[in-house]
Amino acid sequence: MSLNPSSPPDSPRSIRMHAADNVAIVVNDGGLSAGTVMPDGLTLVDRVPQGHKVALTSIAKDAAVLRYNVPIGYALKDIPAGAWVHERLLHMPDARTLDNLPKATAPAWNAEPLTGYTFEGYRNADGSVGTRNILAITTTVQCVAGVVDFAVQRIKEQLLPRYPNVDDVIGLEHSYGCGVAIDAPDAIIPIRTLRNISKNPNFGGEVMVVSLGCEKLQPERLLPPGSIPLQANEALDVVCLQADKHVGFMSMIDSVLASAVPHLERLNARRRETIPASELVVGVQCGGSDAFSGVTANPAVGYCTDLLIRAGATVMFSETTEVRDAIEQMTARATTPEVADAMAREMAWYDAYLGRGQADRSANTTPGNKAGGLSNIVEKAMGSIIKSGTAPISGVLSPGEKLQHKGLHYAATPASDFICGTLQLAAGMNLHVFTTGRGTPYGLAEVPVIKVATRTDLARRWHDLMDVNAGRIADGDATIEDTGWELFHLMLEVASGRKKTWAEHWKLHNSLVLFNPAPIT
Repeated sequence: MSLNPSSPPDSPRSIRMHAADNVAIVVNDGGLSAGTVMPDGLTLVDRVPQGHKVALTSIAKDAAVLRYNVPIGYALKDIPAGAWVHERLLHMPDARTLDNLPKATAPAWNAEPLTGYTFEGYRNADGSVGTRNILAITTTVQCVAGVVDFAVQRIKEQLLPRYPNVDDVIGLEHSYGCGVAIDAPDAIIPIRTLRNISKNPNFGGEVMVVSLGCEKLQPERLLPPGSIPLQANEALDVVCLQADKHVGFMSMIDSVLASAVPHLERLNARRRETIPASELVVGVQCGGSDAFSGVTANPAVGYCTDLLIRAGATVMFSETTEVRDAIEQMTARATTPEVADAMAREMAWYDAYLGRGQADRSANTTPGNKAGGLSNIVEKAMGSIIKSGTAPISGVLSPGEKLQHKGLHYAATPASDFICGTLQLAAGMNLHVFTTGRGTPYGLAEVPVIKVATRTDLARRWHDLMDVNAGRIADGDATIEDTGWELFHLMLEVASGRKKTWAEHWKLHNSLVLFNPAPIT
């Protein structure tokens, strides 16, 4: 990556990601006007907005437009040097076939282990570790969401002050549970997702369920015997709203509060202890991406991913709908051909899904992505995959599955922020990192979410929503390595409860969204 140049700050600046690239992105806030002369003598023939591409040389019709040394498109007409290169000038490349992919061909990763780093966390009976101590109330169906929300507010007001070691009480609200083909083969995906979220490490092994009674997803189907550890001589703790004992709304609320007490008592008895950094389970994700995502925030997260893997931790990257065009990079980094095949199967499922819907992958790129300088999904994919760092990919999770071993994993999820976050929670995530260029107030109630801004302008305007300003990399004030280490140390502080993220401070969180490919009835 070359910055041209980093000082003075008001001079025309651009970034080229690879020496072979024939485009660079404009760094300056507000973009650059036509007639601007760049430090290398190139004169802009168009106004180029911030984050958008400028042609560094003349590009002939049908020639490849290269960014990251990858053809992100082919010119629909001759493009002069200094021109603004945007999506309307490009023909998107066809998706790479899933045949004859490189499998486990990347050179051996010989990074030195990183030792001695710890955080203060909660050890669970099943061996997992939490970064927070939360009572989560599982719901079997959307119908009970209003009652649970009312009860949760009462618990916070009336009970939680008695249990100072409990961080929060939340309801696991979702839109599933009835009106679906519950016996369809793909129904296992939302069911196992909700089951595994109920066992997230931040909930301390305490499982409490609120059911309506008549729903298709009955409690014993959601959490069958043996699926969760129970206290000695205890059955699954279920409050059924349709039970005869309930006379009136407040009777239901009283039952939920009474059921919560023993769970709160056990959670309150827990204490943080020193835990090696190898017990972190981190999900990385991006949303509201722009052209700087692959320049600043995502490379910094990728560097931090490598630090975490060197420390023995677990990291998940995701977003099938975004990384499909980087499949060749992914399979090459697989630890075994079987891991590579598993990634290819997830991409094949996505290709078939698009075919059934008579859509194509170009639908992924949003208006905001394009306004931020991303011309198409190919360019977006090249910036997205950087979050995964350089470590070997040792495992693949299908939607809703739970992690079984440490290392770097590809967790197959849609790119939708909320579905991706939900599925990473099900996998066992105890800390979340979210990069954004356009800005989003995304958060999760279940785990801390560290927000990383791609641009200094966003970090300045959203100063009380962004936790890390990776835009300093583009400004020339920090390196990718500096920012990666900054993020690594911040993770340890957040995981220890010594620091709250802005999303936690404001209690920002989005609803869980279960991925449901099964038909609706």
